Amino acid sequence: MKKLYFLFLAIFAGLIFISCDKSYTETVTYQINEPILMSTSDLRSSVKVTSTTNKIENYGKICFYKNFLYIAETGKGIHIINNTNPAQPSVVGFIELLGNYDMAIRNNTLYADMLTNLVWFDISNPSAPVAAGCMANAFPAFLPPCDNGYGYDYNLVYALQHNSDSVIVGWNTVERTEDVTRYRESWWGGIWNKSELYTAVPLTDSGNSTGVNGSMSSFALYNDYLYSVMNNKMTVISLTGAEPKIAADNIYIGYNVETIFSYKNAMFMGTPTGLLIYSVTNPIHPVLCSQISHVYGCDPVVVENDLAYVTVHSGNTCGQNDNELFVIDVSDIRSPQQLVSYKMTSPKGLGIDNGTLFVCDNGLKIFNAENPQTIIANQLAHYTGMNGYDVIPFNDVLMMIAEDGLYQYNYSDLNHIQLISKLKFNN
Repeated sequence: MKKLYFLFLAIFAGLIFISCDKSYTETVTYQINEPILMSTSDLRSSVKVTSTTNKIENYGKICFYKNFLYIAETGKGIHIINNTNPAQPSVVGFIELLGNYDMAIRNNTLYADMLTNLVWFDISNPSAPVAAGCMANAFPAFLPPCDNGYGYDYNLVYALQHNSDSVIVGWNTVERTEDVTRYRESWWGGIWNKSELYTAVPLTDSGNSTGVNGSMSSFALYNDYLYSVMNNKMTVISLTGAEPKIAADNIYIGYNVETIFSYKNAMFMGTPTGLLIYSVTNPIHPVLCSQISHVYGCDPVVVENDLAYVTVHSGNTCGQNDNELFVIDVSDIRSPQQLVSYKMTSPKGLGIDNGTLFVCDNGLKIFNAENPQTIIANQLAHYTGMNGYDVIPFNDVLMMIAEDGLYQYNYSDLNHIQLISKLKFNN
């Protein structure tokens, strides 16, 4: 009997021991992105200005200044288009900038991002820009796009972002095999804890001559300051001195903000959590004034006569499933009021000029927007056969970037809008 009793105790003790052994080791194989590095000195020496007319293949942000149109070749640099005669535009040069996505122009100086750096050029002769300077680590939060669905090594990236001797210029996908500690469920069915392998996921002014940016821009100008939104932060850069300088600590905005538009003394931004409006009455201390939470999506906004026009489209990484155009009264930026919304096909960039609204949607749609309640009913034209991305309306000429080229329309007579030229890409 005693033998049976001790046998039972041994078995029971073994069960308790097993049930209390909460952890175990598992071998896991996974894919992850490791950073590709370039020294800061090599990055700076890679900047080149050439008269070579490179093919425009991966179009991006646009800026117009003094009869020249500048088109970002995403991640590679900026094409220079002589648009003195919109009926005959011509590519006259290219600025090689690794990791460039956007730009802004003020007083004959072009400012552009180059990975984490801000660079600037004298464009007094727009056909032959001259490199004028570089500010390192102006955008410390910048990381090259990582679109393959894998995470990156957060600890490694974080350490490298604080190393001024090198810059992350891309990603190399590798396979790793590691022993990972996991936690088992307890014997009575409750859960102690579960540890998973962690891989982080990527996160117009008075007195000056300024360029006109497209609605997809992440750069905006106000007085003597340049504002940039990148990832989840806004950077404020002072342009008052001989060289640009960081004017304030980076301001946390929200995940995935991509576009910014300057109007009067405010900045308008589209984020997945809503349209955000920041006051820049004090330029180095932007203050959040309001948010329209149901107008969500990191899509563009433009403003004219205290009316904001916002497009949101589905199929991107910003969370929304709708395709709509919103019109919002922003006469009081502390209390914006949505006036109306319209269903669209898949709208992207847009522009407004003296009550005429241009929207890249199933091609290009042009509306009389003087009455917000009747915009769709007052469609002036619809051009199809192209996939429009962004627009700049200026002096009765609309410049539209599409997948296959630069389209330009004369809208001086709204009853007879005419296509005046098309500069083909990829040829």
